[in-house]
Amino acid sequence: MWTSFRAALALSIAVLLTDGCVLDKGKMVDGDKTTASFLNWPTNTDPKIIGEAVARNLLARDYLTNRTGSVVYPEACTGFGAVRFAKAAGDSDLLYTLTGRYSFFLNPEAQNLVSTNAHVDFRVLGIIPLEIYLDTADTKYLKPGLDLADAQWENPLPDGLTRETRWWVDDAFMVGSLQIEAFRATGDPKYADRAAMQLAAYLDKLQQTNGLFFHGPDIPHYWGRGNGWFAVALAEVLSSLPPDHPKYSRLMEGYRKMMAGLRAYQAPSGLWRQLIDNDQAWVETSSTGMFTYAMIVGVQHGWLDPKEYGDCARRGWIGLCGYVNPDGNVREICVGTGQNKDTQFYLDRPRAVGDLHGQAPVLWCAAALLQK
Repeated sequence: MWTSFRAALALSIAVLLTDGCVLDKGKMVDGDKTTASFLNWPTNTDPKIIGEAVARNLLARDYLTNRTGSVVYPEACTGFGAVRFAKAAGDSDLLYTLTGRYSFFLNPEAQNLVSTNAHVDFRVLGIIPLEIYLDTADTKYLKPGLDLADAQWENPLPDGLTRETRWWVDDAFMVGSLQIEAFRATGDPKYADRAAMQLAAYLDKLQQTNGLFFHGPDIPHYWGRGNGWFAVALAEVLSSLPPDHPKYSRLMEGYRKMMAGLRAYQAPSGLWRQLIDNDQAWVETSSTGMFTYAMIVGVQHGWLDPKEYGDCARRGWIGLCGYVNPDGNVREICVGTGQNKDTQFYLDRPRAVGDLHGQAPVLWCAAALLQK
């Protein structure tokens, strides 16, 4: 039963924390993550070299903030990926430097960088201190992350969902990743329950028969990065959600259905398009990185056929690397995009170079490919 599993899990993690250590996400119960598809990389596609370039690129920048001076979600997603990459690469110097970059979480005088706005795009910032805590065992970073995870569930809706629910496909990551990180850090089942409940509700609302997702209930477009947020959210939550959780089967069903849909639409270049099902749309890198990451995780955990989806993920990574320049800037990234019923709106979205929406998924992929 899920209830008995929760109690046992919480006790096990409490013992680990009492001994002064935390769970090492690189050592999963399903063993070595290396598959044939994720070995022998062509020149200029080595995950360690690519990840290092993109992580150093982040360190050379100021914080990405909004008009009020608060750090915004693309910085959160990229910082999260950089910290995870540094740990996977065994680069203690990089990890130390990144921890320093985000020390503002510990500085009361710098708290203006952390927005108090009750919105998914700001709450998700908690994934950075929680990842730092998980990767360094520095307990000072635990509370700032948990504070944001708990704030996300203040005064929930009558159905139990976060009051920040708005039925945008993007929300799956902004909620799911934060709550499952809090679960990893504490073992408290309430965080796993929140993540699973939220994703299951969004699956029921937004996933279509082809496995893909509308941008919103009334926005019938399969926008690339919007779908990417959901793909990554499912991979993140399923990788830590106990298999006997009541929502596990529903999430796995939705995940596999989505991966099958994505596999059918991968372009010959290995990338996916700005509008996934539109052959006239331009290939777009942030969505490609997100889909590739979700498939890497699925192959590594044994959820997906390693031959079919391992090859798909490999082509995605190799294709993506062709869009990363020597300075660690990724090109062909769709800029921030709201919802619109007009197809042309999505096809005409500006393309950016070095936008953090696209930098982050490269780091997630590189970190995952370095897992053993």
